[in-house]
Amino acid sequence: MSITYVMAIDQGTTSSRAMIFDHGGQIVSTAQMEHEQILPRAGWVEHDPMEIWTNVREVVGLSLSSTDQLSAQDLVAIGITNQRETAVVWDRHTGKPVYNAIVWQDTRTKQICEELGGSEGPDRYKEIVGLPLATYFAGPKVKWILDNVEGTAERAEAGDLLMGTTDCWVLWNMTGGTDGGVHVTDVTNASRTMLMNIDTLDWNADICADMGIPMSMLPEIRSSSEVYGKCRPQEFLAGIPVAGILGDQQAATFGQACFEPGMAKNTYGTGSFLLMNTGTEPVRSEQGLLTTVCYKIGDAAPVYALEGSIAVSGSLVQWIRDNLGLISDASEIEGLAREVDDNGGAYIVPAFSGLFAPYWRSDARGALVGLTRFVNKHHLCRAVLEAVAYQARDVVEAMNADCETPLKELKVDGGMVGNELLMQFQADLLGVDVVTPQVTETTALGAAYAAGIAVGFWSGEQDVIDNWTEGSRWHPSLPSEEVARLYRNWKKAVERTLDWVDDDVS
Repeated sequence: MSITYVMAIDQGTTSSRAMIFDHGGQIVSTAQMEHEQILPRAGWVEHDPMEIWTNVREVVGLSLSSTDQLSAQDLVAIGITNQRETAVVWDRHTGKPVYNAIVWQDTRTKQICEELGGSEGPDRYKEIVGLPLATYFAGPKVKWILDNVEGTAERAEAGDLLMGTTDCWVLWNMTGGTDGGVHVTDVTNASRTMLMNIDTLDWNADICADMGIPMSMLPEIRSSSEVYGKCRPQEFLAGIPVAGILGDQQAATFGQACFEPGMAKNTYGTGSFLLMNTGTEPVRSEQGLLTTVCYKIGDAAPVYALEGSIAVSGSLVQWIRDNLGLISDASEIEGLAREVDDNGGAYIVPAFSGLFAPYWRSDARGALVGLTRFVNKHHLCRAVLEAVAYQARDVVEAMNADCETPLKELKVDGGMVGNELLMQFQADLLGVDVVTPQVTETTALGAAYAAGIAVGFWSGEQDVIDNWTEGSRWHPSLPSEEVARLYRNWKKAVERTLDWVDDDVS
């Protein structure tokens, strides 16, 4: 069979997937495996990097074996997309992690961030890296490992340890590991570490020194679309080039063909991540948004984005399922929410790990407010879905304030876009159309496009645009005065979550 496919490895927060796409951007095969969520104490979230690597190898094999028509020889390239801020530190000689991966949701670095900020506060490095000092990002997580895992600081100084986000970990293992593995990341992932200069796209030695991270630990920063290396001979993908890397939200933006300034997408997954393309110059946010690299294709100029990162979206549905037992399956929530016409006055603010954009308040904790005896589980289910949409409205408000052109349309993807009630409410809250693509697996698809473009399978962004097809569209229908009333109440609910963490509550 002629070579006609590209594989994407999507190493996500809850699972790892391998997906194979044809030239039209259609899914040919897919396989997925979940990994354990390790929760040692409140606010701590970890993953086992070895389990992740084992699962990646497994899903690659499963995706190829799912049909007799596929083999590794039919693949022209492999792209990687990943949970971005999750940090891994491992020994370059043994290939063993020195500690579990510390996940982007983890809040243990709160004190580290406060100490680094000092008298200048959370914006100490923002002009350089585009990010506020927050528990979200990878650099302080690496500092925590070096400060708290015995012997690691000395091993790092001796040049024995490597660090990276999970794209680095997967790529290094795929291309040889201890036997010549390629230690590389792309600009999108590097921009989430707090260690990269957002203008020059290289590591900032002064910030690395402040965090006690030796430069020898850092991967080389490369573009999002080029050949980084080939899979090692002992793997069944032997010799196939790994040619694309994009952090998961940038991959979804790429897969959604958001190539013009002002185009935006929101991905509803474990969290929600709303990115707006701002062109080839970084825009410094005055409204609590992140300045990040959107993508860089080979030698072309980098394209930047403003991002609003929301910690809890789909995981809020999981919470009412697993912790409260209001539903037994996530698919039940829409039907229950439709049993009532509104939220009954109840609002849920899911600040389980503090509030991310645009507030950046690690002292916040979740709240359920507006309760009366009238409220029942149907209202709570509706409040859960509405909370996801309200958080996106907060981000869009900030984006509109930062940018000259307000949002005119929102492309959406992720696991929650099949929820019609949520999508309609999102359109109502934003006052703009909300649109899904026909192929909603845009994260994996974006990584596949980046890899395929690098090897000439696709000619460039225009092929991505040509492949993108509209799926569903929701128009705003709720009266503007009702939208304003609901949003005012949401803002009041958010206020109730602030300043909760203090000396009595950690």
